[in-house]
Amino acid sequence: MFRKILIANRGEIACRVIRTAKRLGISTVAVYSDADARARHVAMADEAVHIGGAAVRDSYLVAERVINAAKLTGAQAIHPGYGFLSENAGFARACAEAGLVFIGPPPAAIEAMGLKGAAKALMEKAKVPVVPGYHGDDQSPDLLAKEAGRIGYPVLIKAVAGGGGKGMRRVDAAKDFAAALAGAQREAANAFGDDKVLLEKYLVKPRHIEIQVFADGHGNAVHLFERDCSVQRRHQKVLEEAPAPDMPPAMRTAMGEAAVAAAKAIGYVGAGTVEFIADVSDGLKPDRFYFMEMNTRLQVEHPVTEMITGQDLVEWQLRVASGERLPLAQKDLAIDGHAVEARIYAEDPQKNFLPSVGLLHRLRPPAEDAHVRVDTGVCEGDAVTPYYDPMIAKLIVWDRDRLSALRRLRQALAEYQVAGVATNNAFLIALAGHPAFMAGDLDTGFIERFRADLIPTPQPASTMILALVALAVTLERREAVARQTAQSGDPWSPWAVVNGWRMNDQGWDELLVRERDTDIRCRIEYLPEGDLRVHGPEGSLVAQGSLDGDGGLDAVIDGRRLRAGIVRQNDDIVVLLPGESHRLTIVDPRAAGDAEEGGGGQLTAPMPGRIVQVLVTEGAKVEKGQPLLILEAMKMEHTISAPSRGMVAKLPFRAGDQVAEGAVLLNLDIED
Repeated sequence: MFRKILIANRGEIACRVIRTAKRLGISTVAVYSDADARARHVAMADEAVHIGGAAVRDSYLVAERVINAAKLTGAQAIHPGYGFLSENAGFARACAEAGLVFIGPPPAAIEAMGLKGAAKALMEKAKVPVVPGYHGDDQSPDLLAKEAGRIGYPVLIKAVAGGGGKGMRRVDAAKDFAAALAGAQREAANAFGDDKVLLEKYLVKPRHIEIQVFADGHGNAVHLFERDCSVQRRHQKVLEEAPAPDMPPAMRTAMGEAAVAAAKAIGYVGAGTVEFIADVSDGLKPDRFYFMEMNTRLQVEHPVTEMITGQDLVEWQLRVASGERLPLAQKDLAIDGHAVEARIYAEDPQKNFLPSVGLLHRLRPPAEDAHVRVDTGVCEGDAVTPYYDPMIAKLIVWDRDRLSALRRLRQALAEYQVAGVATNNAFLIALAGHPAFMAGDLDTGFIERFRADLIPTPQPASTMILALVALAVTLERREAVARQTAQSGDPWSPWAVVNGWRMNDQGWDELLVRERDTDIRCRIEYLPEGDLRVHGPEGSLVAQGSLDGDGGLDAVIDGRRLRAGIVRQNDDIVVLLPGESHRLTIVDPRAAGDAEEGGGGQLTAPMPGRIVQVLVTEGAKVEKGQPLLILEAMKMEHTISAPSRGMVAKLPFRAGDQVAEGAVLLNLDIED
C-alpha cells in the first residue's frame, strides 16, 4: 500500500479521498489554486502545494505543476478524482514517466473510451448493444445533416470528447439541425478543445442506467450493480439512486455482464462506470438497453453504490492501484437496501437553474448517521465562486426500501440550511416527493415533464414569514438598545424601550420589505408583555420569541411553536424554515425615494463570464424573447434574450470579451 498520495483535485471529491486515505494510514497532499487557498480540502490534507491561478487552465489542468507537486512532497501516487485530469490519457502517461502511480486505468483504456465514436465501434465488436447513430470522422455539416435524416428525428448531437452535458443538443426537426450543430461544436471546443461530434437516435422515453465496474491488474473484473441516473436537467444528473427502481433480475444480470465485457475488451484496471440508456416505452426489458459511454474514473454518484454494498470504492481504488487483487469476487457482492443521492447546488431553479455565487453565510447540514451521509468540500463562510462547479454538497441517504429512503431524503433536505446563495433545495424536496417519481415513473425528461409541479410560480412571503421577519428585527433592535442603555448608565431612559410609542395611541411601526421585485408592507403592533401583532396581506398574527445568538429564532406564532434560521446581511434578511427559504430586503422608503429611476432597457450579466457570440447589431429591431447574445459562465452557455420588443441602442462588448457580474451587456430602447 502507498505511504503518501497526492489528490489532483479540489472540493468534495478531494475531501472524500482524503477521508479514506487517513483511515488507511496514508499521508495526503492537496493541491490548490489562488481561489482555494483556504479551502476545506487544503485544511484536511497533511500537506498542500499551490499550483497556480484561480482559473482551472492555470492550475488544476496544468499537469506539469501537479506532477512537480507530487515529486516535491515525495508522493508515490496521484489520485485524480473526477473531472479535470481524471480522464486525460496524456496525464496518466506522464505520471508513469515521472515514476508515479496514476490511481486509475491504463492510458490505453482511457484513450479507447475517450472518444465516444471509437468507443461505440469497439463495443459493437465486443457484442455490447449500442444506440443507432453516426460515429464517423467526416464532420462536414452536410454529411452530418444527411446522417441525422437517415437515423430519423429526434436525434442527439454529442461532443465526442468529454461529458457532463456540454456540447450536447437534442434536435427534433431538420430545420433546427444546423443551428444546434453549431452550438454543440462551439460548446465542445470551449470545454474540451475538440469540436468533433457524433449523432445518436434520441429515445423518446429513455432511462439512464449505469453499471459500476471494477477490475484489477490480475485479470479479475466485477460489477457492483446499477445506479439509476434518469432524473437530469441539461443532461446533468440531479438525483441518483441504487438499485434502479423496478429492475428485473434478468436485466440486471444482462447489463452487469455487458459492462464487465466492456471493461475486459479494453484491458481496464480500476474503477469505471459503463453508462447505458434503456428504452422504457414498454417498461424495462433485457433487450432494450444500449451502451452510451464509459467513464474511466470514479463517478460523482459513487456513494449510492457504497451505501448498498457496504464497500469503500476509494479504498478499492487504492488497493488495486498498489497491485492488490480485487477485495471481493462477484459471488460475494450483494445489494442491501436502497440509497439515493441528491446534489445540492448553488443555483436558482426559478431562473432556469442559473448558478449563484456568493458567501455561504450559513451552512448547516443535517446530522450524519448510518442513514444520512454528507459529502462536501465547503464550510460555512466559504465562497461559491464562478471558477468552479457550484455544487455545495452531495446528500446521500439509505434505508431498507426505496419509499423509506425517499422519505428520509426529504427530511434531511428539509434540515439542510443554506443562506448567502440561491439553492435547489426546495426543488429537490419537490422532486423526491413527486407522486410520479415515488411511483418509479422515470425517464430523462422527467423534470421538463413535471416542471410546473417542481418549480411552481413563486408566491409573495406569507404573513407567517413577515411575522418571523418582524420578530427577528424587533428582537435585534431590543438587544442593540439594551447594550446602548447599559453603556449610558440611564436604565430609565425613554429611549431604552422598543415599542413604537405614540401619544394617545397603541405603539406601532411599519415594516416595508421586498422579495424579488415585490414590495410587501406590514404593520407591527406592540402588545403588553413584549408580544407583537403583525398585520400582513393575509391577516394578523401574534408573535413572541427569542434569538439564540447563533442565527436561530425560537418563535411562537399564534400559539404555534417553531424554530427558524435567521441570517442578516445589512438590509437583507434570510428566513430559513424546514424545506424553504425566503430572502427579503428591508426597504427604507426615504432611501428608496432617492434612487435613480429607469434602467429597464439595460441587460446585465447575471454572473462573471465570457461573451461567446453576439447575435444582433446596434440599431437592430428585436422581438420579445429573441436571443441577443450568448454568455459562457461556470462551464455552461447562457442565452441573454430580449425582455420586450425594442431596438438595440448600444453593444459595449464583442465576442471573446470577459465581463464582470452586473456589467451592462446591451442597451435596449424598449417600445411602449
